[in-house]
Amino acid sequence: METTTANKTTAKKSRSIYVLEGTYRNRKIENTTFQLVKCYQPYPHKEGGFVTVKIKDLEQYQAPKSTIRISVDCESKLRDRAPEEKQAETDEEVIERMRKRFDILMDMTKATKRGDVRAMIVSGPPGVGKSFGVETVLEKYNTLTTLGNMPPKFEVVKGAMSPIGLYCKLYNFSSRDNVLVFDDCDSILLDDLSLNILKAALDSKKVRKICWNTDSHMLRREAVPDQFEFAGSVIFITNIKFDNVRSKKLRDHLEALESRCHYIDLTIDTLREKLLRIQQIVKDGMLNNYALPEETRLEVVQYIWDNKRRLREISLRTVLKIADLAKAFPDTWKDMAGSTVLKPV
Repeated sequence: METTTANKTTAKKSRSIYVLEGTYRNRKIENTTFQLVKCYQPYPHKEGGFVTVKIKDLEQYQAPKSTIRISVDCESKLRDRAPEEKQAETDEEVIERMRKRFDILMDMTKATKRGDVRAMIVSGPPGVGKSFGVETVLEKYNTLTTLGNMPPKFEVVKGAMSPIGLYCKLYNFSSRDNVLVFDDCDSILLDDLSLNILKAALDSKKVRKICWNTDSHMLRREAVPDQFEFAGSVIFITNIKFDNVRSKKLRDHLEALESRCHYIDLTIDTLREKLLRIQQIVKDGMLNNYALPEETRLEVVQYIWDNKRRLREISLRTVLKIADLAKAFPDTWKDMAGSTVLKPV
């Protein structure tokens, strides 16, 4: 994501930045305000980026100088200011809040499949169960289609996609009871032409017509018309928080898309929330298929809590990795996990 002039102006005025979650030399940094030196810069050859800040306590961060670069997974991990303090939630309140959000996600997915909801954006960090919840609902609806040997009525699209590829995919799933799920397919959210196609597909008009007005060998080869009516539904699953996008050009496009969609922010932003989400899912039966003793399942969760600062990734995927080890190596799984899911000291 490019750093805009507006960003630089903000930096000069506010001179501070709030880091929701980041790292400095593999040291976790959370919910901390710093003096801002330079605004967010994306890494040129890998995901994420960094923000340059000034610190007062060099010993605390084991830094050789007072100016350091804090790495973040994405720009949404930064805020211009610290959020207003709220009365602290208990663990039970946090778990219940997250459970309600996921219940809403399930209900909205059902409504999308019925065609009552034409589009939905699901935002949240990776590895908390966004995709699993959506796909579980759609698979239940797809059972009759599979048994009847009929074409699938939903598809999950991951990875990169070109504008012409998007146009063709929308055509193939243009019927009312069809659903396209774009799961971390963020390239279509960062491309002007793709966004314009999506805006046409999700327009609020009764008839939604999409056109491709340039010559295309691909359309002729795939027998796709240069215009068609789209009556299907679309779900976007993304780690991008639309509210925190700072590029004005991109933000304007995304706001136009968001105005056509229902937006669900799963509000799992802090390390504590991620850990409690893991605790909740395991308690609800996530590891039942592993046939692990109850004591071992509790130990897996406790292992994640105890090593939260050293885990390579805090996600449901990490839980499954550790559960795999606990099943394969009942007596030594903690030693195995120390070598496979933890960062070196």
